[in-house]
Amino acid sequence: MNGAVEVANKNIKKIIEKMMVNYKDWHEMLPFALLAYRISIRSSTGATPYSLVYGMEAVLPVEFAYKYDGPFIVKEVFDGGAIILNDMDGNENALPVNTDALKKYYP
Repeated sequence: MNGAVEVANKNIKKIIEKMMVNYKDWHEMLPFALLAYRISIRSSTGATPYSLVYGMEAVLPVEFAYKYDGPFIVKEVFDGGAIILNDMDGNENALPVNTDALKKYYP
């Protein structure tokens, strides 16, 4: 149309290039780059793309999040990719975790 898509893609590519350690891991950084792009203020509109779509700013509960430092045992798996974890002592974590954020542990 007016080049807006090309400009957005160029900006997302710049974000990914700053985050990458190895050129082969760009696909792992893409969700984080998209989040960064969607919650940063655009000078043309004075708002974030997220707020333009949803009518409010994104809330990132970083301070209230559980510190996931494993290993953990999978207690329950839900549809949609959420799971409940137990630590090695058997204590259940209060919040479900997205499976995309986990890495398999090989003892």
